[in-house]
Amino acid sequence: MHTSRLRHNLTAALFLLPGMLVLFLWLVYPMLSALNISLRDWSIMPTQPSPFVGLQNYAHAFQDANFWLALKNTAVYALVTVVGQLLLGLVVALMLEEVTHGRVVLRTLYYLPVVTSWVVVSLLFKYLFNSSPAGLINYIFVHVIPLLPEPVSWLTEAGTAFVAIDALGIWKGVGFAMVIYLAALQSIPAELYQVAAIDGAGYFQRLGRITLPLIFPTTMMVIVMLTIGAFQAYIPVALITQGGPLHRTEFVISYMYAQAFQNLDFGYSSALAYILAAIVFGVSQAQLRFVKSSALSG
Repeated sequence: MHTSRLRHNLTAALFLLPGMLVLFLWLVYPMLSALNISLRDWSIMPTQPSPFVGLQNYAHAFQDANFWLALKNTAVYALVTVVGQLLLGLVVALMLEEVTHGRVVLRTLYYLPVVTSWVVVSLLFKYLFNSSPAGLINYIFVHVIPLLPEPVSWLTEAGTAFVAIDALGIWKGVGFAMVIYLAALQSIPAELYQVAAIDGAGYFQRLGRITLPLIFPTTMMVIVMLTIGAFQAYIPVALITQGGPLHRTEFVISYMYAQAFQNLDFGYSSALAYILAAIVFGVSQAQLRFVKSSALSG
């Protein structure tokens, strides 16, 4: 009996070994290497020393105004895009639940931006928000729907550039929230709606008293996932604004990239990576604790 169990465990370990090796080589080892680099004044030249500086790179981050600006930009982007994706994803899911014909086609169309390359859609939005009169957004709001007296330089000012970046983030993620919500809506027993309808409850009463409370755990899960994704945003900034002007549209990851590959300060960049990881972990844990407390109180 003992030999059979040992053989069974050994077989399972052999199947797990390739995946564990890949996990170690591509995740654990780079994380440990980045931690080591973050504690040093790292030199990219193998023959040059990389002196140990302890927490100096981390202390530098708390005194770096550009880092705080990048963190603020990332947090605002996360707030705007998560709320936008959540609300629009729920609305689209509710609308598709009422559709009887062409539901599969509509789901596919709404989900298509999710699987489209970030590079492609970033370049598309860069064209749409082109500052010249030829830009589609400028053309629409100046000539088709005359809400603007003249073309706007969307991508040269931080305030207007974030309109393009936030719009891209919301548009690309609506389909993801929609799919999750559709799965949650289909798990609600139809009998609940039938009983509520017999009692005279209207659509919005059923929505507020049945649908939204029952999909609340799903909503919190979507918020956590979208928040983590928002804090990892990089490609839109890199391709649309390049962090300019004067780092005013930087996100944390784009600022990390600039520190590493433009300033060659790999130690500071690695420290920023660990600070960002700690922030995302803290935000996610706070959200999960809120979910658990809400479930217990409910």
